[in-house]
Amino acid sequence: MPTVKGSPNEGLFGATLGFFIGFAAVSLFGPTAQRFKEVMDLSPVLVGLLVAMPALSGSLLRIPFSAWVDTTGGRKPFLVLLALSIVGMLGLSLVIFTLYPDHLNASLYPLILLLGLLSGCGIATFSVGISQVSYWFPKSRQGWALGTYAGIGNIAPGLFAFLLPLALASWGLAGSYLAWLIFLIIGTALYYRSGLNAWYFQLRSQGTAAQKAKRVARRQGQEIFPAGSLTDSLMISARVWKSWALVVIYFSTFGGFIALTAWLPTYWESFFAVGAVTAAMLTALYAILTSVIRIVGGSVADRIGGENTAILALLTMLVGAVLMTVSHDYYLAVLAEILMALGMGVGNAAVFKLVPQEVPEAVGGAAGWVGGLGAFGGFAIPPVLGIFVRVQGQSGYASGFVTFIVLAIISGGIAYLLKRTHLVQTGSRKASAA
Repeated sequence: MPTVKGSPNEGLFGATLGFFIGFAAVSLFGPTAQRFKEVMDLSPVLVGLLVAMPALSGSLLRIPFSAWVDTTGGRKPFLVLLALSIVGMLGLSLVIFTLYPDHLNASLYPLILLLGLLSGCGIATFSVGISQVSYWFPKSRQGWALGTYAGIGNIAPGLFAFLLPLALASWGLAGSYLAWLIFLIIGTALYYRSGLNAWYFQLRSQGTAAQKAKRVARRQGQEIFPAGSLTDSLMISARVWKSWALVVIYFSTFGGFIALTAWLPTYWESFFAVGAVTAAMLTALYAILTSVIRIVGGSVADRIGGENTAILALLTMLVGAVLMTVSHDYYLAVLAEILMALGMGVGNAAVFKLVPQEVPEAVGGAAGWVGGLGAFGGFAIPPVLGIFVRVQGQSGYASGFVTFIVLAIISGGIAYLLKRTHLVQTGSRKASAA
């Protein structure tokens, strides 16, 4: 007779651990960008591309790997992504050990980009874990569960943005990346021991027929089930316009979060001429606050709804972006950074409260589109910020934040549209029931 193991909280723990391990790669180049810039003589745009490169694989791979969860559960996609990240970190460590600093020049820039691309595969674990956690928890608790998952996992970039400059001072670039590689290997082994698929996928892996697996899993408390194959999940969710609305909002909040976590060390060092450790602390403040507030944001979304939460979050992000754009005062810029962290963190929680609500028939596919294309902002935005610096010089570090003003305004309008649509649909259902 088929058996199942684990609980929603155990499933949440394993997914959060795996995501924490892989997501640290967001900070792979941000705190070390100045060293690469100096020895390889890189322009601001090339620095922007370098710090963004891990986000490219970390965003685009979310789409197929999240949909893969709908066919096999999250455990196997998690392990594949973490293994690819280990390969990238191993290659990067070897290059740094053998060539840095005297023999690392501009001709090796494409190789560094490629290794950063591989290392960033672990970032894609986010949408895998979102799907995995969504299948574990009932809809009434998903705001809290997904907020907790993403909030704790999102702490990793901030923590590494703070620790990496300290490690650089003690161990050098090569030693720091080697320590990161060891962390990644140990973390992957821990996920291998603790990662659990939801009950339905456990039963399917034991050969239980789909309908019977649903009945058994439903008795255990599982509410959400996959629509079909990987292709089906992507296609079904792609036909729902709300999937694309959520992509735009997530591009602004989560893509913006990844972009700023990578860009802020350069911003603080270059615009306000602070030291590397101070820049790291300010970046860590932003990244950790964005992550922790996401937990609170999930609970708020459970109470007042995802749409209302998203609107409030985007207004806060807008105020922070305006202040960052006009401010040449250090303390005002710190306040603006905090406002952007609060807005982006709560906004991220709101979006994934809405995914299972708006696309319940294909959560994995929707999470893939939203998590993947939304996170693409982490790759697309830093080079844009670099262009502002190249065109305007020093002042471009501030004026580049107009990018976030535009994103916040567009996303806020879309969130309002989602709210109006939800109210109309709710009213129609009540009228039909009456």
